[in-house]
Amino acid sequence: MPGRRSHTAREKIGPVRFGIQAFGEICITLGIILLLFVAWQLWWTDIGANKNNTRLAHSLAEKWHRDGTQPDAAAPPVQDDSAGNLGKLPAVKEPDFATAFGIMYVPRFGNDYYRTIAEGTALNPVLDEMGLGHYEGTAMPGRRGNFAVAGHRTTYGKPLNKIADLHPGDKIVVETKAGWYTYTFRNFNIVLPDHVSVVGPVPDAPTMKPTDRFMTLTACNPMYSARERYIAYAVLTGWSSASHGPPKTIAGTPAYRKAHS
Repeated sequence: MPGRRSHTAREKIGPVRFGIQAFGEICITLGIILLLFVAWQLWWTDIGANKNNTRLAHSLAEKWHRDGTQPDAAAPPVQDDSAGNLGKLPAVKEPDFATAFGIMYVPRFGNDYYRTIAEGTALNPVLDEMGLGHYEGTAMPGRRGNFAVAGHRTTYGKPLNKIADLHPGDKIVVETKAGWYTYTFRNFNIVLPDHVSVVGPVPDAPTMKPTDRFMTLTACNPMYSARERYIAYAVLTGWSSASHGPPKTIAGTPAYRKAHS
């Protein structure tokens, strides 16, 4: 009978429809999970990393204050290009792995920008939790050679998000217990991840002996990809002791006040 055949057809189609419906619900669930993961990567990791950055910077500033190396508030700001001070500089001792030792300020990245620098370039706990990471074995601030630093361009506080905005002549100031090291940005390069000579004593010149004090920043390129590395090169052009206070580039800026509040 027609009615019975229709009923039988519905019974046969039922499992197929159920399978399609179940598959659709699984896809929707996976899509929601994926969206939540993306939100966590792009938003929540920034919140956690920024909190860690504030905590670490305050901890460093307090430690320097206890050690008697806090800048003298009455001292006038030092000129950035104090070339006469670059003959012999106090060198920062390379610390243990995952130990914070400096604070980096880059006015081009914003007048409220500051990020802590720790030893090592491992994702966990350095780059994902502590901010910027110093390539182990490369020069420390104050020493001849290449002070090489890595950082995320996206997620986890994205400390080098604006690395491509640097202009020749821009200042990069590194604060340590010993004092303030001012580097001047010169040029950039884009290389493959295995092009490790960029962090050598003389960038891209492995056979040369260093006579200058370089700084190299490395970050993934392009944005949201690890296919290449964006490399920013700078050279030390100024220094002042901690007791003389920060250079004019950052003196009185929100970044300096926040790091030392």
